[in-house]
Amino acid sequence: MVHAPTRRELLLASGVLFAWAHMPKLALAEGRDPRLLVIVLRGALDGLSAVPPVADPDWLRLRGDNALQGDGVLPLDAFFALNPAMPNLHRLYRAGQATIVHASATPYRERSHFDGQDILESGLPRVGSADSGWLNRALQNLQPAGRVASNRAFAVGPITPLVARGSAPVLSWSPPRLQPAAGDTAARLLELYRHTDPALAVAIEERRDLARIAKGGGMSMSPQKPGEKPTGPGAATRVYFSEAAGGAAKFMARPDGPRVGALAFDGWDTHVNEGAANGKLALLLAALDGAIAAIETNMGPVWDQTAVAVITEFGRTARINGTAGTDHGTATVALLAGGALKGGRVIADWPGIGDKDLHDGRDLKPTTDLRAVLKGLLRDHLRVDERALATSVFPGSEAVKPMGELV
Repeated sequence: MVHAPTRRELLLASGVLFAWAHMPKLALAEGRDPRLLVIVLRGALDGLSAVPPVADPDWLRLRGDNALQGDGVLPLDAFFALNPAMPNLHRLYRAGQATIVHASATPYRERSHFDGQDILESGLPRVGSADSGWLNRALQNLQPAGRVASNRAFAVGPITPLVARGSAPVLSWSPPRLQPAAGDTAARLLELYRHTDPALAVAIEERRDLARIAKGGGMSMSPQKPGEKPTGPGAATRVYFSEAAGGAAKFMARPDGPRVGALAFDGWDTHVNEGAANGKLALLLAALDGAIAAIETNMGPVWDQTAVAVITEFGRTARINGTAGTDHGTATVALLAGGALKGGRVIADWPGIGDKDLHDGRDLKPTTDLRAVLKGLLRDHLRVDERALATSVFPGSEAVKPMGELV
């Protein structure tokens, strides 16, 4: 029996591509050869900073000096704008190749990262002992048109994340570069594992000490390619995101490559110094924007048949906290990109951000079930049966109808 992932395994699974080894038969029968890449952002994305509601009368009151507005944003429509760190996504949006679904969330309403990620990746309506993920179960309900990629085309990576785990065969590939960890991330992990996993805590502490020694001695803890010199804040993260996403796209673009894949990026827990246009979140969004551009470039001609879904476990608080960051929240945004999309839209049943509008008085209220978005992509892009989506892919979701007209 396949076991549910541990917290240690979730951490090890970051940045690895897990891809289905077959082509979807029904889509091929229609003369299409679709690709779907799911990117999980672990740590919770502040949707209000990523896609600010600049025309909402409560926006400036809510965020004050941290409220992106005016010339500091990339306009989307008369109400929403895009964080200036994402010019590539903005270009795709204007070309009709990107869609944003705002005020969206899974069924989860608490604030634990690990429980939220469990719900996000399992597709179940509540936390439990899941041993498979919704993407793998979707693949189990597709009629395969034959195996396309051999195991020899991939290097075996870390443990398979829950979203791709199950009985459908998947291949794995790891980028050559490890994702850099921020100092606050390492500190939080160290504190967590001192109480729950002392052996891992020792390993984290040793790596932190080595990093300090290396920094003092002018050494580099992150391997670089010959001649490569990433510069500026967040440069290592930008390189890592682009390498991981671009490498995944190269595999998926090949005629004998996989058609469906998933990878994850950590580091989105912006409790401190989230910032507006130049803080931690902007650096992460810039790295994600570069990753999306790398996918577009490396997909080549099959970009026109590609959909990329960027999702996260929940949003962040509507108000800035005392350390210039945001805390765990509820609703956020889902970012969709790809030449297969009917894009150029922000889809939102906007709940408002006045005091009386906020969920629990602190969070953006969810008005769109993320499962509806994912169901729409799986049904219309890959041709997963709608009944299977409601019963086996996302069990207990009969009342959540697939969102139409996404592709």
